[in-house]
Amino acid sequence: MAGLAAAFGSGAMTNTIGDIEDADVILVTGSNTTENHPVLSRHIKRAVSFKGTKLLLVDPRRIKLAGFADMWLRQKLGTDVAWLNGMMRVIISENLYDQEFVENRTVAFDDLKKTVEKYTPEYVQEITGINANDLKKAARLYARAKAASIIYCMGITQHTSGTDNVKSLANLAMLCGNMGIRGGGVNPLRGQNNVQGACDLGGLPNVFSGYQPVTDEAARNKMENAWGVTGLPDKIGLTATQMIPKAHDGELKALYVIGENPLVSDPDLNHAEKSLANLDFFVVQDIFLTETAKMADVVLPSKCFAEKEGTFANTERLVQRVRKAVEPPGQALDDWKITCEIGERMGFPMSYQSSRSIMDEIASVTPSYAGINYDRIEQNGLHWPCPNENHPGTPILHQSQFTCGKGNFHAIEYRPAAEDIDDEYPLYLTTGRVLYHYHTGTMTMKSEGLNERVPDCFVEISSEDADKYKIKNGTMVTIASRRGNISAAANVSSKAVAGTVFIPFHFAEAAANRLTNAALDPVSRIPEYKVCAVKMSKSA
Repeated sequence: MAGLAAAFGSGAMTNTIGDIEDADVILVTGSNTTENHPVLSRHIKRAVSFKGTKLLLVDPRRIKLAGFADMWLRQKLGTDVAWLNGMMRVIISENLYDQEFVENRTVAFDDLKKTVEKYTPEYVQEITGINANDLKKAARLYARAKAASIIYCMGITQHTSGTDNVKSLANLAMLCGNMGIRGGGVNPLRGQNNVQGACDLGGLPNVFSGYQPVTDEAARNKMENAWGVTGLPDKIGLTATQMIPKAHDGELKALYVIGENPLVSDPDLNHAEKSLANLDFFVVQDIFLTETAKMADVVLPSKCFAEKEGTFANTERLVQRVRKAVEPPGQALDDWKITCEIGERMGFPMSYQSSRSIMDEIASVTPSYAGINYDRIEQNGLHWPCPNENHPGTPILHQSQFTCGKGNFHAIEYRPAAEDIDDEYPLYLTTGRVLYHYHTGTMTMKSEGLNERVPDCFVEISSEDADKYKIKNGTMVTIASRRGNISAAANVSSKAVAGTVFIPFHFAEAAANRLTNAALDPVSRIPEYKVCAVKMSKSA
């Protein structure tokens, strides 16, 4: 993302979780925080309840945070760029932006100003459904705060315009000088406990650890020297969403899945099933026999978090120790030991004494982790970047300047979602999580207490749609898209808005992702899980 690559390319929070309580205004969008990040949501609720912080919520559902919000704006699905451009248009036209920050720390402001000019509150209302006067009030509320924190999650990223959405949030934060200060920042919430660490350490197709590009010759030379090899490829690899179609077409012959359950989590599951079935060789490494593992030629049992030593890096860039608490069952091994054993059998010896020695290697080749070792994080974690062992870590990014110098405003036009409603498919579908289950339920659905709370999938609909379709609470309904159909019980809820249904994606027996659109963001290659067209009927 040009000048903001290091700021947001890693998907990490620019500020700390505790820092949220120092905000004068908190803007939450695309995040059902109380259900998806319940611990972090306490900081938001505490700031509002006890510290006078104003909460601005922008979400298409009446989530629980709406009860804490000073303002709640309900946008149509997939219209985030439009309302963000509209807010920035109000802020610029009313001269509420931070002129000193814009002049000294950013570039391309004139391009942004020119682009947002047409996004008047009235024009934005036509696109998003947000009342024009409410948009003005929200813009003023955010702009006038001494420190305003933006918090978002997958409701922003899981769109074909997800990259544009994130850049627009960055535009808003820079416009009002909310970068590099306590209580400010742009703070994406990671969806799983060590996603940040996986990305930090090279679990992406285009980078080595610490986001060092595979296309950079110096980075490749450094890794070759560290690993005693030559000829590391300079070609960017495939994302998961690119691999599945290539398996379907026969271009990809083998696949190795570690700790993922794509037969529940991938979009357009009918297509995903056909794709995986077309592989010549399929390996799954996991802690349980998931829906995906049942299709594998080989299943490798690995230890869970409580059975091993290591580190997690969380959503605020905090690298923390993980310690073994219980013995693993059966033949389960550390993930790193499985990798080493495979490397050995393929002719590349990988000899590590322990997870500590792996951490030492990580620090030796990763500039942002160079000052982190087990001794330093024995009691408390450290925030990266931490460039040397005397460095205290970096809780707040970009305090004096951005990593690449000046922050680059991006002039972005609104683009509608890849799929719209029509006479045959007149309802919008959006997906997400519930408090009591996690991701594909690999772990949570093995808990009797959690299954008692939410035992089955459901379709959340508004009372207006319930009346329109003559559906009562608990009625079994069939939801169909252009890709497939599922049946589940209707849940008539005040959270829902007329014309849109919500389905949690946890349940394999009624998998929401049989319906979702596999259309991808052109940059991030993330699917558009959050909006597609469906139809609803009573189940036969």
